[in-house]
Amino acid sequence: MQKFHIKRGDPVIVISGSHRGKEGKVLEILPAGTRARVEGLAMVKRHLRKSQENPQGAITEREGSIHVSNLMLKTRYDARKSRKGGAAAPKA
Repeated sequence: MQKFHIKRGDPVIVISGSHRGKEGKVLEILPAGTRARVEGLAMVKRHLRKSQENPQGAITEREGSIHVSNLMLKTRYDARKSRKGGAAAPKA
């Protein structure tokens, strides 16, 4: 079993890729592809066939997956930002 630096429910920030800088909460970890679903990010359209719930069928939006290497815990990201920002002296 693989071990990841994030787990379900953690607040994360995307550090690389097309969704860089966006943040959300981890909904699910997909260990087979080393990916995760993050709330509100990488939205994809899903076509649903006709059923009793959707008599006409439907096109719904749901979260796609993002590779875990592109995600960082929000607490670690904030700590890194404050360390970089606080260490620099203002130029005179």
